[in-house]
Amino acid sequence: MRKLLSVVFLIGCFVGCGSRDDGQEPPLYKQAAGGKVYGGKFVYNETSDLPTLDPVQIGDVASHHVANQVYELLVDLDQKTLEIVPELAKSWEISEDGLTYTFHLRDSIYFHSSPCFPQATQKKMTASDVKYSFERVCDPNTQTKGFSIFKDRVVGATKYFEDLLSAKKDARDEVLDEVDGFVARNDTTFIIKLEKPFAPFLKTLTSAFCYVVPREAVIYYGTNFRMHPIGTGPFMFSEFKEGQYLKLERNPTYWQHDEAGNQLPFLDEIKVSFIRDLSTQLMEFSQGQLSECYRIPEELRPNWVSENGTLTDQYKNDFALQSVPALSVQYYGFNTKLEPFQKKLVRQAFSYAIDREKIAKYVLKGGVASPAHFGIVPPSMPKYDASKTKGYEFNPEKARKLLAEAGYPNGNSFPKVTLQLNSGGGRNEQVAEAVQAMLKENLNIEVALSIVEWSQHLESQERSKAPFFRAGWVADYPEPENFLNLFYGKLVPKKLDARSYPNTTRLESAVFDSLYEKALSTVNDSVRYALYQKAEQAAVAEAPMIFIFYDLDERLLNKDVRDYPINPMDRRDYKTVWFDRLETKTAAAKPETK
Repeated sequence: MRKLLSVVFLIGCFVGCGSRDDGQEPPLYKQAAGGKVYGGKFVYNETSDLPTLDPVQIGDVASHHVANQVYELLVDLDQKTLEIVPELAKSWEISEDGLTYTFHLRDSIYFHSSPCFPQATQKKMTASDVKYSFERVCDPNTQTKGFSIFKDRVVGATKYFEDLLSAKKDARDEVLDEVDGFVARNDTTFIIKLEKPFAPFLKTLTSAFCYVVPREAVIYYGTNFRMHPIGTGPFMFSEFKEGQYLKLERNPTYWQHDEAGNQLPFLDEIKVSFIRDLSTQLMEFSQGQLSECYRIPEELRPNWVSENGTLTDQYKNDFALQSVPALSVQYYGFNTKLEPFQKKLVRQAFSYAIDREKIAKYVLKGGVASPAHFGIVPPSMPKYDASKTKGYEFNPEKARKLLAEAGYPNGNSFPKVTLQLNSGGGRNEQVAEAVQAMLKENLNIEVALSIVEWSQHLESQERSKAPFFRAGWVADYPEPENFLNLFYGKLVPKKLDARSYPNTTRLESAVFDSLYEKALSTVNDSVRYALYQKAEQAAVAEAPMIFIFYDLDERLLNKDVRDYPINPMDRRDYKTVWFDRLETKTAAAKPETK
């Protein structure tokens, strides 16, 4: 394989970086102010399906990558610092009691052109659109996954959700008209009223569920809205062929400008391919068919990355490598309501039976931030000392003892177990095979592997169809609460087959819930984080998951890609990205505006 990649690399040097993959002429480039360049097509790959582009249903990274180019938020996270910055809201105030948030919206932002707007090709975004979008998050009829961010926090949100849910069940026509805590005072003023103070509330508004959409588009496209997104973002939806590619094109009337006065974005087009195999993805990148390559296959990593974490001599002059410890964790979840994982002793035994160091070193070839020796919150979480949480070390003797106490000495009479994982991730299968072998060796338990499509994998977790499953969590925003929310018992529905998200393990712990709720209402950061720590320890003691490793975000880029910073959340914003492809630059060039 090393020889093959070397040949491919030479081909890429001659034809790759500026070429097109569709047989058309190379794109034209145009000088921008500050030495930047307009033009070009940025191509990246996703190894998993794209389930939906409806914000209220987004629960996966691939969908978020695309949605973040099409939609916008009241407030966003800075790509470099992850600090909160204005977006659709130009400013805001928070009342002294922490219960009222008043947002002042920009007055000249328009949704993308669409036939869904009957009177004009475009429509101005107003506070009514924000109210409508947020109420969709609280509407069970939208198949919302985001209700937890407003549940028991925004005045009237829980009442609204439950009323619509019971109305559907009872075939009742009369329902509540609105969420009382979402108020559009006028076109440019939007107010949110909370039931009680919640210090990280602004951060929750940066999650994908809070993208602003127009009512007209949801009505016009109906169930097809999930793949016909209309937003205010820098790129507009162009074309989607499921399993093949997706295209976005530049929004010519986008409102943002950079510090030099250039209208954003710089790129003409973004194309997303859907190559499942990481080795094939890397080959496409080395041939110049991709502008970036997210993750390097474990078996090829030594060819590309040296032991000190830099590109090897073979590639360092032609490509760039970016890496950062990610705000994400990879784990195997247990459905705590299903046998045999209703027993805590069984779950703890599984956790002690896994050698995380061995997986990180020999299976993943060091391509992780660190083995998961602590809890669910990664060590890269700002202001949080993850090492204070006592996790599960590799201790096969203790694992066997716990399994015997659970009634299965030496694994005898243990029921058949299947570990479900999603297709499209080479390392997922390799790690699963290692875990499978460790459970056999250390507990004498046979585990079968089931590999299913991504959408089916998500559905199985949420509806109790997978007792034992592979999963991962990438932060929606940089706050421990976003990880600990996966353990909150009050998010678990009463019916076993009802959708449970994000608490897919269905853990219910009164001790955890009490500490977690106390943390949420605590304004002081240091006190709140101390409560998070205690809550996390309480959840870890219940062993609802086997934490495997904390991820490393790592990507290869073509050398001419500019202004594309990496961050621990793999939060992507292509509006500032440009290609350094003009041989001659004119410093006095005027910024492009429209």
